[in-house]
Amino acid sequence: MTTTYPFSAIVGMDGLRLALLLNAVSPAVGGVLVRGEKGTAKSTAVRAIAALLPEVDVVAGCRFSCDPAAPDPSCPDGPHEPGTGEARPARMVELPVGASEDRLVGALDIERALSDGVKAFEPGLLADAHRGVLYVDEVNLLHDHLIDLLLDAAAMGASYVEREGVSVRHAARFLLVGTMNPEEGELRPQLLDRFGLTVEVAASRDTGERVEVVRRRLAYDEDPEGFAARWAADEEALRERIAAARALLPRVGLGDRALRQIAAVCAGFEVDGMRADIVTARTATALAAWAGRTDVRTEDVRGAALLSLPHRRRRAPFDAPGLDEDKLDEILRRFEEDDPEPDPDPGPEGPGDGPDGSDGPDDTGGGPQEGAGDGGREQTPPTAPEPSVPDQRGGEHEAAEREDGSARADRDGGAADPGEGDGGTGGAGGERAAVGAAEPFRTRRLDVPGLGEGAAGRRSRARSAHGRTTGARRPRGTLSALHLTATVRAAAPHQRTRGRSGPGLLVRRDDLREAVREGREGNLVLFVVDASGSMAARKRMSAIKGAVLSLLLDAYQRRDKVGLITFRGADAELALPPTSSVDAAAVRLERLPTGGRTPLAAGLLKAREVLRVERLRDPARRPLLVVVTDGRATEARRSGGPAPVERAGRAARMLAGDGVASVVVDCESGPVRLGLAGALAGELRGTRVTLDELRADSVTALVRDVRNVSNPRRAA
Repeated sequence: MTTTYPFSAIVGMDGLRLALLLNAVSPAVGGVLVRGEKGTAKSTAVRAIAALLPEVDVVAGCRFSCDPAAPDPSCPDGPHEPGTGEARPARMVELPVGASEDRLVGALDIERALSDGVKAFEPGLLADAHRGVLYVDEVNLLHDHLIDLLLDAAAMGASYVEREGVSVRHAARFLLVGTMNPEEGELRPQLLDRFGLTVEVAASRDTGERVEVVRRRLAYDEDPEGFAARWAADEEALRERIAAARALLPRVGLGDRALRQIAAVCAGFEVDGMRADIVTARTATALAAWAGRTDVRTEDVRGAALLSLPHRRRRAPFDAPGLDEDKLDEILRRFEEDDPEPDPDPGPEGPGDGPDGSDGPDDTGGGPQEGAGDGGREQTPPTAPEPSVPDQRGGEHEAAEREDGSARADRDGGAADPGEGDGGTGGAGGERAAVGAAEPFRTRRLDVPGLGEGAAGRRSRARSAHGRTTGARRPRGTLSALHLTATVRAAAPHQRTRGRSGPGLLVRRDDLREAVREGREGNLVLFVVDASGSMAARKRMSAIKGAVLSLLLDAYQRRDKVGLITFRGADAELALPPTSSVDAAAVRLERLPTGGRTPLAAGLLKAREVLRVERLRDPARRPLLVVVTDGRATEARRSGGPAPVERAGRAARMLAGDGVASVVVDCESGPVRLGLAGALAGELRGTRVTLDELRADSVTALVRDVRNVSNPRRAA
């Protein structure tokens, strides 16, 4: 059995350690979402906290971990008589990103259910996690249908398995802990709100702390058992403090004044719904219990808000979660002025006193100690961080800076930059500073034609495990979605030869049919953006960036992968390789400079190369090419070579020959228009739309389905 890295040996990361400890004290807080860059020991900390959780009493032999004091009346292994059970450690169950639906919720033996009427149910991970921890590493990469099942179980505290009239229900109350790297994409808002707390983690920039991290890790890898033994006393002290805080928690009073503070903070940050208030109240209560007090104070409310509100506050699209601590302090200060009633006298026990009468955790928060990992006993670290969290501001400040930049762009946007249109004359043009994007808007849906089989999403039609039933077929592997009518129809002709004498239907495995369903898939949306001098007018480029930002927001909502290619000057650049992180594409777009010639052919050829590589990596994910340009093509012409417009046409025909679905967003403006973007769309056998037609509320009709190159009549 693998020895877990000790929780008390983790260096730094006070906010993460505190959030996990508060959930250990009060599971009602609702779990933790840990956001951070790769290699920051997110998973190590989560796995380490499980070893500190108190044991649970379960009914002996129950696969669903029923509490012997109050067994679940609907338990599939029941009914259980109330009585004494057996104690076992709390489980931490890991949900793999690629898990199937049956692995998560459990599976019914359909054949036995139809032929024998027996509910033969094999529990899934939700049953294993009941009264424990459900840990999802890279939770942002989890498939949508699994997220839906998690949301249902977290909301109802139970898991339901419904298969063709046969249903099973069992309790599924668990602590949900997830880790994610924001560079790989964001979470759906519904799932994000289900996490009680959120913490941002990053690698320390302090040399001494980084040295200590490496020293301890090397010592652990060399001798895991010996390393754990050296920290056993600290782990036991921390375990006892968690138990003491749990025992104290029912006696912690949350007075009206603290409730009014919490309501003022949540209202001040304009969070959606009431879950934020409830989670903040529970977190503040847990903070007081962790500090060994029976009253909730202002510092508890402040610490709770920093953990429970960053991912719930209203923010602009693609803003990272964050909370302005200055604004939080101002709200609490105004509350103190309006309601000057002092906090109750803390008595002989100070705010930092631990439940065992000690001074509580050290201020160092687990910083470097001399001699750690060198075979000797390390200096005893603090058993837990102080009830406070590191600075998590940044989201609102960044949004304000963007708004200031947009305002400056609007003030300057009336006049075109010198040299506008130099792409059309062949001039090189100078590079211009990045222009802020205009306000994003809701776009019309752009689909890839045909029927795909890619990853679940919300854009194009596809065969999927979820959606409307369109037919039946023989099972491919494990049967997960039974088509009852087709199964009965296949079994009915053989009942006499199988010797059926009773009312039951004799079903063999060869009779089983699974449902064929049609849903939606996510696509690879590859943006090819013209950043040349012909697009460089500030007001015009701001509108173009706003349109691309709107398409990126649409791609995020439809669960697409995105990539970004820009072309200007002498060549094209892959500004962002295909990724699930739409946020990263928005950041690249915001910083995009403009100017120079218009190497349109280079941009299209770069797109063809990127799509070729992605087709090898993920053949099932169909691409959608979105070219944002005015259609002009100007570049340094080689002696005797084709003209730039002709080279661009050849590149477009090559993409069309590859069967790539495409949309050309025509950015041409002004009284005199050349129609070059429309000609490019014809070469690509795609669809041309203007910026106005891209809006969902536009009165101009938009052809939603991209014309397929395989259909010459539609392509004509």
